[in-house]
Amino acid sequence: MLSSIFYGILISQIPAGYLSGIYSLKKMVGSALFLSSLFTLLIPLAAEFGEALVIICRVIQGLFQGIALTTQQVVWIKWAPPLEQVRLTSLSLSGLLLGPCVVLLITGFICDSLGWPMVFYIFGACGCALSLLWFILFYEDPKDHPCISKSEKEYITSALAQQVSSSASSLPIKAMLKSPPLWVISLCNFAFFWANSFLSLYTPMFINSKFHINVKENGLLSSLPHLFAWIFAILAGHMSDVFLSRNILSLLTIRKLFTLLGLLLPALFSLCLLFLSSSFHGTMIFLILANATGSFCMGGILINVLDIAPRYYGFLKGFTNVIGLTGGLVASTVTGVILSQDQGSPWLKIFFMMVANNVISLIFYLIFAKAEIQDWAKETQNTYL
Repeated sequence: MLSSIFYGILISQIPAGYLSGIYSLKKMVGSALFLSSLFTLLIPLAAEFGEALVIICRVIQGLFQGIALTTQQVVWIKWAPPLEQVRLTSLSLSGLLLGPCVVLLITGFICDSLGWPMVFYIFGACGCALSLLWFILFYEDPKDHPCISKSEKEYITSALAQQVSSSASSLPIKAMLKSPPLWVISLCNFAFFWANSFLSLYTPMFINSKFHINVKENGLLSSLPHLFAWIFAILAGHMSDVFLSRNILSLLTIRKLFTLLGLLLPALFSLCLLFLSSSFHGTMIFLILANATGSFCMGGILINVLDIAPRYYGFLKGFTNVIGLTGGLVASTVTGVILSQDQGSPWLKIFFMMVANNVISLIFYLIFAKAEIQDWAKETQNTYL
């Protein structure tokens, strides 16, 4: 049941990425958010009829969440000037980290005082309200927004004058499939989502297996890694744009540096968690650092597609998300299998698999990564299917 939501997300990624260049982002994101929230409200009712219906609800949830996940990132093609792209993108994506922090922080209290169904009713209702705010407050294009100044509109549109989307051109599929930079981004996405999904889903179980604490305390402790991950994500976006705007480092060096930090540091802190944490406080410190430092990828692989192919960003973001989320699905499934079958040292095997994924992916990225627009993504390129 924990992994079932990934199936829906996987199905929707590439179609959502492609359609985001054709249809209204306002309608796509708002509708997806509302429908995902609606199925959240239905889960307690589905649970009364058995686990099969819960799994179906979660798959459908994932379908709509996948649409929102991909299409909301395409917003920045029209809204983020080049020197602010990472800062704004990481700020919006950091919500993926802040969300679990809030959920884990208060879910234990809700379950303890109101019962577990209220968790789904409360968050489902919040999602519905948020979708209404989206329809009211979001505008597709800066020039249509009534609350920003004329000078700000001119600054955004002039800064993005050379950036185009894929809506008016066919996709160079063969060239994309032969592109090493795209594949190493995808490989690193696989590793990043593997680590992120494992740490998000199984942190409460890991804490409970080591310290046997109640659900209220576990929720509070499990939220701390996500809180620091959110802070690090915002920090990574800001640092990346500062390095670029002040010409401290080249764009490629920035992408490699933040990917190095985002994949290597979680691997190192995971090893520390296994071998150097003999106390409760030591375990929590290394667990927080392993989770939080992965957010440095916000300034690396998670924005790198926009560097190499801005005009196909929506489609390629969906493509790399599919590979990345496959890592999350595999991580969730494999971790569950190992925990259910290995009574000896399951956590040792699980953490070593995560470390190996991160290190191997990082090596390929440092060799093959690029940060300039590829020939097949340039406006003058004759594209083909």
